[in-house]
Amino acid sequence: MKRREFVALLGNAAISSISWPLAARAQQAIQVMGYFSSQSASADAARLAALRKSLAEAGYAEGSNLAIEYRWAEGDYDRLAAQAAELVRRRVAVIFAASLPSALAAKAATTTIPIVFVMGADPVKLGVVASLSHPGGNVTGVHQYYGALGGKRLELIRELVPTASLIAVLTNPKNPNSQDHLTDVRVAAHAMGQRILVFPVSADSELEPAFAGMAQQGANALLVADDPFFNTRRNKIIAQANSRALPAIYYTREFAAGGGLISYGSNAIANYGRAGTYVVRILKGTPPADLPVEQPTKFELVINLKTAKALGLTVPLTLQAVADDVIE
Repeated sequence: MKRREFVALLGNAAISSISWPLAARAQQAIQVMGYFSSQSASADAARLAALRKSLAEAGYAEGSNLAIEYRWAEGDYDRLAAQAAELVRRRVAVIFAASLPSALAAKAATTTIPIVFVMGADPVKLGVVASLSHPGGNVTGVHQYYGALGGKRLELIRELVPTASLIAVLTNPKNPNSQDHLTDVRVAAHAMGQRILVFPVSADSELEPAFAGMAQQGANALLVADDPFFNTRRNKIIAQANSRALPAIYYTREFAAGGGLISYGSNAIANYGRAGTYVVRILKGTPPADLPVEQPTKFELVINLKTAKALGLTVPLTLQAVADDVIE
């Protein structure tokens, strides 16, 4: 081999040895996801863990090839618009919107950055997506189907407390889903001949007065509407209901696991895991418009027998038999 050809060969080998690591590092470039929640870090902890696990199983590990920008509204929906704008300025690759209020704020802030939501309300009715099968635009996600189960929850708490002459309904009027949820509950109440009384709460200072009002009005049971503010104040709400011996039904198992009496709804932990697979597909190049909105196929009934005993309630065996989980 001639000297000139040998030198050229060495040069090409050297270039290849440099360019390969550069290409490898480019493939491992850190992508940034915005985690946008109208709740708090503590309220979201288990759900966020499920999301991280889903991402890690697909090869996206926080601190390695994935960075997460967190924004928590702590139940204060007035903070959401500014927080959404911050994530847009940060130019994140995708926004994970962990509720209806945060999804609406993210959608208002950008039409280009992909958004993956997890929400309990109907995303079509509220204009978040065009349809479940063809969401269109830059938004898709998982519909947890919480709001539409209000009537079913009323039936369940009535079955558990058949003598309840008045059932209180705790709702947050600042949630865009509140009126739809109340309509569902009112229709069910009318069909059952059940008297209900609505207590609107959207601030910490209103919680204790609302429960005092329930006692004053003679409420025999309570239905808590699905709302991120209520999930953020989960322990306070459970404590208020239990200390006043007020049997209450909630929309997610986290309440029953935390000492609440009974819950009925889809599994939020599983829903966040499923939404994580959508984040992965988007990070790999799939447009949100090509990902149909997912809906849960299973709804869980969880009963806390320890709380029932403390409240002096006997849970019918028929109800225990159909429960997905009985906490003893």
